[in-house]
Amino acid sequence: MSKLTKNQKAAIAKIEAGKLYTLAEACELVKEVTFTKFDASVEVHINLGVDPRKANQMVRGVVTLPNGTGKTVRVLVLCTPDKETEAKEAGADYVGLDEYIDKIKGGWTDVDVIICTPSVMAKVGAIGRILGPRGLMPNPKTGTVTMEIAKAVKDVKAGKIDFKVDKTGIVHAAVGKASFTPEQIRENAQALISEVIKLKPQNLKGTYLQGASICTTMSPGITLDVKSIAE
Repeated sequence: MSKLTKNQKAAIAKIEAGKLYTLAEACELVKEVTFTKFDASVEVHINLGVDPRKANQMVRGVVTLPNGTGKTVRVLVLCTPDKETEAKEAGADYVGLDEYIDKIKGGWTDVDVIICTPSVMAKVGAIGRILGPRGLMPNPKTGTVTMEIAKAVKDVKAGKIDFKVDKTGIVHAAVGKASFTPEQIRENAQALISEVIKLKPQNLKGTYLQGASICTTMSPGITLDVKSIAE
């Protein structure tokens, strides 16, 4: 294991071992323990008492972060020509169909979100093997397969993110940047947590919200007091 740097030691020293922090406290502290030269992402990790292998315990959803994600989201819209103007006017970075499907087949995936209309799903399905592992496959459940192209583009640009529980029962999501104010981080984190709580599977036995933490890209994690975040 590599030695801790002076900054890493200083960051760890600021976090009280064994303490459970309120969300407001953690959002103040997470800025104090971040020493990266770049504007690090702030991440929330929520440990759920679910078994994702069971279809009725798969927690997946979307949430619009009130203060945005802090990063520029590159959007590709795959659609028929009649929808192209609508997509461009809404702020999509790339708009088209066959030319972009060919580019993706050739290895190009330099976008963050892909939105498409239902009518082109057959063509998009042909590149599912490329898009799926990269988390880029459009999905009606996350609002990225839709006829309302303009709304979908604007939502994504404004800070709409999708999340799902991983195979170990944890939801990971970026909720902003270290340059955000503590209040902006708190509002975004609470929006995500509240949405995850709403998605509790109906027949679940035992504790749903088992633990949560907040950190930045390279900072130590700050453990949250679950009772304080479960509104």
